Amino acid sequence: MNFDVIYIDALYREFFAHTDVVEVSKRLSEAVADTVGYPAIKLADLVIQLVKGLMRRFRKRISILVDEVFQAIGLERAEAYVKSLLNLIEYPPEPYERIVIIVATSEGFSRWRIGRHLWSWIMLVWNMSRKGFEELYERAPGSKPSFEDVWRLTDGNPRMLTTLYLANWSADSVVEFIVRSRAITKDFVSWWRKYLEKAVEDPDALV
Repeated sequence: MNFDVIYIDALYREFFAHTDVVEVSKRLSEAVADTVGYPAIKLADLVIQLVKGLMRRFRKRISILVDEVFQAIGLERAEAYVKSLLNLIEYPPEPYERIVIIVATSEGFSRWRIGRHLWSWIMLVWNMSRKGFEELYERAPGSKPSFEDVWRLTDGNPRMLTTLYLANWSADSVVEFIVRSRAITKDFVSWWRKYLEKAVEDPDALV
């Protein structure tokens, strides 16, 4: 769609750059490799600098995807960092046609910190669409259960699809692993059973 795209996982120091501006990939490669000179917060700030550079090169369509940044730079910096990204949209150094900025995190406290501001727009994303999940399912090699069975077991969760595949598609093995790894006891089950029974009848009971 003619977008210059930068994706970075600040926590695990991984990146992907879809652009023919060689400097972008070069600087990201150097920053990811230099763990001393480029701590996570400096690496996250580099993304903003690179986007400004793309704008000045009259790139009209830019997409920035920043993953797990709050755990990397610290929750106390979460609001300031998101506001800096928002400023790229509201106060760009050069005119642009379209910018998409997505900041994703798997922890929850930043939702409260950022959500209290009127400029924030938070969307909860859970699992994949049926069509997208089916494409992922088709890529799993070897024999496998029917898509309907896998969809029912996972509800479109890609991580659970991976777990099932590694367990040779044995749902019982996955349940055993979860019970063992989470130290789920009979008391735990007894306590939550009443809530789960209500949720089966009415999912809004959990709200």
